[in-house]
Amino acid sequence: MSHITADDVRKVAQLARLDLPEAKIATYTGQLERILDYVAHLEAVDTKGVPPTTRAVEVVNVTREDVVVPTAVREELLNGAPQREGDFFRVPQILAD
Repeated sequence: MSHITADDVRKVAQLARLDLPEAKIATYTGQLERILDYVAHLEAVDTKGVPPTTRAVEVVNVTREDVVVPTAVREELLNGAPQREGDFFRVPQILAD
């Protein structure tokens, strides 16, 4: 196990562009030491034969056929637009020709 010093915390803070108050350096030193001890503990776990994964529960994307379904309120929606052009909403031009 490695020992983290206050200088190590200052260096990491500098690399991460964090402005740590000097009064918190001792707190963060102890926290970082505990984090690294835990990581060392995890490294000791035998993971041979365990396939790599990105999540604990497999997620399956549920898809369906994309089908156009007529709606009963289409005309009502188009008529509610400030400007309409046929079956479309008319909007102000935002790009130059």
